[in-house]
Amino acid sequence: MSEFHSVRRLPPYVFEQVNRVKAAARKAGADIIDLGMGNPDLPTPDHINEKLIEAITKPRTNRYSTSKGIPGLRRAQAAYYARRFGVKLDPDTQVVATLGSKEGFANMAQAITAPGDVILAPNPSYPIHAFGFLMAGGVIRNVPATTGPEFFHALERAVMHSIPKPIAVVTCFPSNPTAEVADIEFYKDVVRFAKQHDLFVLSDLAYSEIYFDENSPPPSILEAPGAFDVAVEFTSLSKTFSMPGWRVGFAVGNERLLAALARVKSYLDYGAYTPIQVAASAALNGPEDCIVEMREIYRKRRDILVDSFGRAGFPVPSPKASMFAWAPIPEKFRSLGSLEFSKLLVEKAHVAVAPGIGFGEHGDEFVRIALVENEHRIRQAARSVRRFLETADETLHNVVPLAAAR
Repeated sequence: MSEFHSVRRLPPYVFEQVNRVKAAARKAGADIIDLGMGNPDLPTPDHINEKLIEAITKPRTNRYSTSKGIPGLRRAQAAYYARRFGVKLDPDTQVVATLGSKEGFANMAQAITAPGDVILAPNPSYPIHAFGFLMAGGVIRNVPATTGPEFFHALERAVMHSIPKPIAVVTCFPSNPTAEVADIEFYKDVVRFAKQHDLFVLSDLAYSEIYFDENSPPPSILEAPGAFDVAVEFTSLSKTFSMPGWRVGFAVGNERLLAALARVKSYLDYGAYTPIQVAASAALNGPEDCIVEMREIYRKRRDILVDSFGRAGFPVPSPKASMFAWAPIPEKFRSLGSLEFSKLLVEKAHVAVAPGIGFGEHGDEFVRIALVENEHRIRQAARSVRRFLETADETLHNVVPLAAAR
């Protein structure tokens, strides 16, 4: 039987191939240090858990909720934007709660995409940025995942040569996977370009609170003049409050886009479990010392990763933000591509990373390393990687053509 139409439009899930190698290694008794999936390992702060437990015990909280989020949660998100970015949001018309930012992107794609519509998406980038629109019948045209002039040159070429004209552009900063950051001047230029060419902008700001330069916290695109005319921004509590499994995110900004998203969601879900939304409100309204503590933990892990992997012979550029490092594959192995190199790391070093090809073909010379293990495990991973690299010529000469890669 042939594949279903929507499934045919999706490539094989690259990360699943690495997952199979991990599973086989673990079954054989290997202790795999998993730096692949961006799955936060830090505990959810106590005051959030306590609010969840309190809400569960109250009558009627087990009933259906509302798909766009309870009013208190939307007000809490609006208050967060006012404190953090100086941006005023109407919680009734400019805030929609989503089941994580990933669901928000996918349903926004369903809401605004007609068959054949062209979307400009960064490459490399988080897969939903492209595949959400592919599943909705859209066509993806890639642009560089950077804030430099080449990004705007690519936008200009896309607008000039795409038929039909693009309807939207996706941005993601701090970037997953590259960890690049954007400043407000970049967003001002994006908004000006979007207004000039009648484009919507979909900004992914999921890593807004994981940054390492205290003097330059990542801005919101909604801080740029005119942004509300064209932009919607997606955020998540997954990383900010170590709540990945809770599935709480938001879309904020342009009222027309959010009305479309809310309408689609109203047909698909009743929103998150009400006690989860109550606890998420407590997270946003509560003390921020837990965010500062989380940021410092990731900073220490980053520094240890960069130092220990560098001394192991695997240089890793130091990320300015996010919970990831975007590392060039060592030159000796680069010709293998990121998928085969990642599988080798699991098999020979018992260390898992995410192959860059999973984020787009322009990521194939890189791997993404997640800061989701403690400092001891990161150092242990570096020691394993060093042993693997030092012995590769002897142990792999009959397996992979390393000489050709030198």
